Amino acid sequence: MKKIRLKYNNSYIEGIEVGTSLYDISKMVKSDFKYQIVGAKLGTNLTDLNTKVLSNNRVEFYDTSSRIGNRIYTRSLEFLTTLAVKKVLGKETDVMINYSIDNGIHCQIIGKKITSISVSKIEDEMKSLVSMKLPFENIIVDRIEAIKYLRKTGQIDKVGILKYLTDETIQINHLDDMYDYFYGPLVPNTEILKKFSLKYTRDNTFVLIYPTADNPNRLKPYHDHILTNKTYKDFSDWGMKVGIPTVSILNEVISKGQSEAAVRFFEAHYDEEISDVIEQVCRKKDKIKMILLAGPSSSGKTTTSLKLGLYLRVKGIRFKKISLDDYFMDRSKVPVDEDGNYDFSDIKALDVNLFQRQLLRILDGQKVLMPTYDFVNGKKIYKDNYIKLDEGDMLIVEGIHTLNEKITSVVPRDEKFKIFQSPLAGLKLDNHNRLHSTDIRKIRRIVRDNTFRGTSAEETLAMWKNVDRENEKNIYPFQDDIDAIINSSLGYELNVLKIYAEPLLFGIDIDSDVYFEAKRLLKLLSSFLTISSELVPRDSILREFIGGSIFKDYKEVNK
Repeated sequence: MKKIRLKYNNSYIEGIEVGTSLYDISKMVKSDFKYQIVGAKLGTNLTDLNTKVLSNNRVEFYDTSSRIGNRIYTRSLEFLTTLAVKKVLGKETDVMINYSIDNGIHCQIIGKKITSISVSKIEDEMKSLVSMKLPFENIIVDRIEAIKYLRKTGQIDKVGILKYLTDETIQINHLDDMYDYFYGPLVPNTEILKKFSLKYTRDNTFVLIYPTADNPNRLKPYHDHILTNKTYKDFSDWGMKVGIPTVSILNEVISKGQSEAAVRFFEAHYDEEISDVIEQVCRKKDKIKMILLAGPSSSGKTTTSLKLGLYLRVKGIRFKKISLDDYFMDRSKVPVDEDGNYDFSDIKALDVNLFQRQLLRILDGQKVLMPTYDFVNGKKIYKDNYIKLDEGDMLIVEGIHTLNEKITSVVPRDEKFKIFQSPLAGLKLDNHNRLHSTDIRKIRRIVRDNTFRGTSAEETLAMWKNVDRENEKNIYPFQDDIDAIINSSLGYELNVLKIYAEPLLFGIDIDSDVYFEAKRLLKLLSSFLTISSELVPRDSILREFIGGSIFKDYKEVNK
């Protein structure tokens, strides 16, 4: 039998027989990992552990404490859940894997009414399937035949993506007696999926609770972020009500020449959210001195803040706007991450003292010369940009950290209206595959940074782990101390952004540390049919990332 070797870390695993699975090879190195190994990268391809090694190559393993490993684990749990639902409630019943908040994936049963007893039975069935150590298998099939099978078995939600791919063959996932299609590797077998629980919530839904990457061996108590959860669910319910609950169905709409109608549809929904928030603000306008808008990077806070101002003007309230991005320290004083890259998402990157001094002067009615941050040269500059609040004016402050009381502690809480904003990905790929809001923000930022900040896609991806870390540290912990949420997700946006993002991602060299991530995002974007950017309204939040926004001149309207 021919022997091969794999490059692993800085050495080699020698004497491997051709056809040995990565699962068996992972057992040779399991002592290097504290937690269960669940996936691997073979060469430049992320793959499952059932993959057989056929030639010399390099390998990297992922355990459940890594982000990649955690996604593999949760994706496998989602497949296990869909199988258990059908075994308990019948094959005609389906489950919508809707969205994730913290360590809970919200799922909705379609086709049958459920109770807490039903959810307990589903959980018991999942535990039984785990004990059976059933293999997750991958089967390469002809794409056209797969589409015919999916249609025959009623999985129409997947057809709207697979029919537009150009691959002759695709990989179908198999577990027990169920065939499905998931967008990434799965664990080798069900025995690995021992850590999970189900919790019945309301309205025919339940939460699939999973271990997080920071502590894979235990389940954290699930915390119900009531307002965030409601916003997610409202968007998901709205999508089902209007007939576009998934990207798969949106692709069908586009293929029928109805792209413009879809664009207007989602834009109208977003504008309605802004209008609802303004109604809340107006009811408290005698008390509120400032609106604070915060959210993770690339949530579209700049456009939303200006739209909020526009809607305030319609109500007869003038506004002035401040962006925390203009209060970054000079680049020489910006903290660096462990890799030596500038970390603008760190709260220490902000000149908080300057902001608070100017904030008090502004609220006192003084005329204040404002800084503007020059991202190219990495420093604050002062032009002819003054702010002065007149009687009845309202101040809008947007930025990553504005929900943190440390930033605005000089102003009483009841004089502030706090808004959390994020592209909460209510539009799923299909019934069983959710679209991660992190991926939406990542693609938005790749496009924006290249267009407006001279940053390459490679540089953006290289710094993203720090962006995520700081979001979890400085934004998400404050999402319950808010007055309103704005979901800035536009269901059609990746159909537009792919035109801009794909060339930038293809430009990343195969030897780059982020090549693998670029490849993953390219695969994701391949699921979306293209919508021309010409259909994007000039007042759309999407213009913040692709250019051409009317709001760049809006300050003239507010004078």
